[in-house]
Amino acid sequence: MAERLTAVKGMNDILPAESARWEWFEDTVRRLLARYGYRALRTPIVEPTALFVRGLGEVTDIVEKEMYSFEDSMNGDRLTLRPEATAGMVRAINEHNALYNGPLRVWQMGPMFRHERPQKGRYRQFHQLDVEALGHPGPDVDAELILMLRALWRELGLQEGRDVTLEINSLGEAPERQAHRAALIAYLESHADQLDEEARRRLHSNPLRILDTKNPAMQALVNAAPRLMDFLGEASLQHFDAVRAVLDAAGLAYTVNPRLVRGMDYYNLTVFEWVTPLLGSQATVCGGGRYDRLIEQLGGKPAPGVGFGLGIERLLLLLEAVGLAVPDPAPDAYAVVPDPASLPLVMPLLETLRAQGLAVVMHAGGKDGPGSMKSQFKKADASGARFALVFGADELAAGQVAVKPLRDAAAAQTLQPLDQPDTWAALLRRP
Repeated sequence: MAERLTAVKGMNDILPAESARWEWFEDTVRRLLARYGYRALRTPIVEPTALFVRGLGEVTDIVEKEMYSFEDSMNGDRLTLRPEATAGMVRAINEHNALYNGPLRVWQMGPMFRHERPQKGRYRQFHQLDVEALGHPGPDVDAELILMLRALWRELGLQEGRDVTLEINSLGEAPERQAHRAALIAYLESHADQLDEEARRRLHSNPLRILDTKNPAMQALVNAAPRLMDFLGEASLQHFDAVRAVLDAAGLAYTVNPRLVRGMDYYNLTVFEWVTPLLGSQATVCGGGRYDRLIEQLGGKPAPGVGFGLGIERLLLLLEAVGLAVPDPAPDAYAVVPDPASLPLVMPLLETLRAQGLAVVMHAGGKDGPGSMKSQFKKADASGARFALVFGADELAAGQVAVKPLRDAAAAQTLQPLDQPDTWAALLRRP
């Protein structure tokens, strides 16, 4: 017997029973984004390694530790499985001059890859929703994205303030960050004996990320560190205040978190995260912000951008933790067909029902026949269908089909004319 092969560690299968939850989430997202004017953009899973080195920053955790990179055996190109979506979406916008006719609102859903330690809610192949507004410089779009996420939580049945809460910050512009960076390095150097190994390594390469440390022994140190907000100029503060004014007017509660810096180097001005207390250490459900220099940094004409990424696995875990039920994907009807000889008559009728938008599963027999009526009804019940359509010998002889309710014990079975599928289709439609 051949050795049984298994999936790569941290890269999981999503089986049919679970995929129903994914499809419901994806359908909800598509409908919501369409209402805000966002359109789908699809990019390759494999991109040039240089795209992420240049876009994310050489000293970020993603580039240094987590990327799946390899050399193309055909031509020697350095390639990487995408660890995030924004850089690839910006690359596509640049390559196809997609901003030539004005700003764009785009989104993408799909798999990303990072070589992390697998744990619940964090995998080496994970799935992400990314939403980007490109070419919009104003704080209004920053606020719109955040409010759109609140609308998504409500569509999904989550409650902001209880299940998810919003944290925001401003990273200002490059000169402001440089002044803060110098002050931060000087402060951390004066407390070098309190820095852990990771902080010492990042002290001169990416000191801002030290503020995001999860080391409990360093919390007091980083809490007392110089705050970037104190280095922001008038324009940056006005942008941040304008975002807050919209959120305040919309009644959306938030916390200003001066330590919120995000994990990519390309952010400026507004950054935000939606976090939850219900998933332990995996607190961040969604995060994003403004990146007004990234398009130019990746070779395009200067244009602003703002967006967010949402981890789908983590969000589905949150829905499960809250106890929210996903709508039932069960079929409308299950066709019980005892005699295979009747299939040429029955199957075109089932096609008529499906063409009208009804979900109908037909019992499929094996090499020894379709099985007894009892076993077929057992499978009909297990399918979750609301009705059984019984094409028995007696019913067919009378030119009829029996429509039997499976979920309502008080409802009676009815006989419908076989040649009038529109009449029994009306019975099958969900109320």
